[in-house]
Amino acid sequence: MAVSSRRRRRPAKIFFPDLIARCPYPLRYNPHCEVASEESKQWLMSGCKLSKKKRDAFRGLKGGALTAMVYPLADYDAFRVCCDWINYLFHLDNICDEMDDRATVSTASEILGALRDPHGFRPSSAVGRLTQSFWSRLSATASPGAQRRFIETFELFFRAVTQQARDRESGNVPDLESYIAMRRDTSGCKPCWALIEYANNLDLPDWVMEHPCVRGLEEAANDLVTWSNDIFSYNVEQANGDTHNMIVVVQRQEKLDLQSAIDYVGALCEQCVDRFDTLRRALPSWGPEIDSQLQVYIDGLGDWMIGNLVWSFETERYFRRAGPRVRANLSVALLPRRKQTAAAAA
Repeated sequence: MAVSSRRRRRPAKIFFPDLIARCPYPLRYNPHCEVASEESKQWLMSGCKLSKKKRDAFRGLKGGALTAMVYPLADYDAFRVCCDWINYLFHLDNICDEMDDRATVSTASEILGALRDPHGFRPSSAVGRLTQSFWSRLSATASPGAQRRFIETFELFFRAVTQQARDRESGNVPDLESYIAMRRDTSGCKPCWALIEYANNLDLPDWVMEHPCVRGLEEAANDLVTWSNDIFSYNVEQANGDTHNMIVVVQRQEKLDLQSAIDYVGALCEQCVDRFDTLRRALPSWGPEIDSQLQVYIDGLGDWMIGNLVWSFETERYFRRAGPRVRANLSVALLPRRKQTAAAAA
């Protein structure tokens, strides 16, 4: 009974692990950010109707800054496409959060249609037209392998967010193993990895990209990006009654109080860095040309690992304008719940 009472008590504050200090990769920044970021904002806002509240939130997102940190070597044209993609992905994430599974399937059909037939497909929605816009530019220079990986992994994204919508409607909280598998796809990281190839003009063969070490490196980077995101976004999500978060899953499965669950996920994030370094050392050699390209790709995964951590405190998405203070103190006041799902009340 005492354990249950401790688990249910809501603390006034939550504390974060210092994941930036634990991540050893250099932070790099693309010099094209300022101009391309502004153009990309106008591209998205002119392409879809956003309420004033959503426009303000979009400006506070600082998607251009994230793009600059995760695609630091892209030339101007490629960087602009990457910027459009990042802004588009967050917009898509927001609208999918408001959809049931049927609406998600319909949106997926529109977007995948635009990707598979960029010249013949006639989109009927704003998000379809945005898809066609950035994809026509990306596919002009991306390697066939990068294009295929982008489409295949974007399809996995939609399958996973459809399941997430079903879980949200039913109030289901999955077990940790199922959640991790689903989260690797709902994160949208996998198509972002294909853009590392595009942004750096890489043409890596399938048999290299499908090697267990390379797949493992991608998973380690994906896990750090998404699990740390679950830590930093938890406060806002719990206030909205959203249970699709690793903290919630760990609390239930491991029977932990909130802070212990955050510490648990933080320790798993640190293990991602160790896993990434171990796999990097274990990579075989495929000859100078492939090894050189693969080094650029793996460095790009490292850019995502450190860049996303730093951006999490620069964006207003999780801490409004208090990000620098939260980063310095590694703590934030727990927000009151605005609504409560059936699952959270159980």
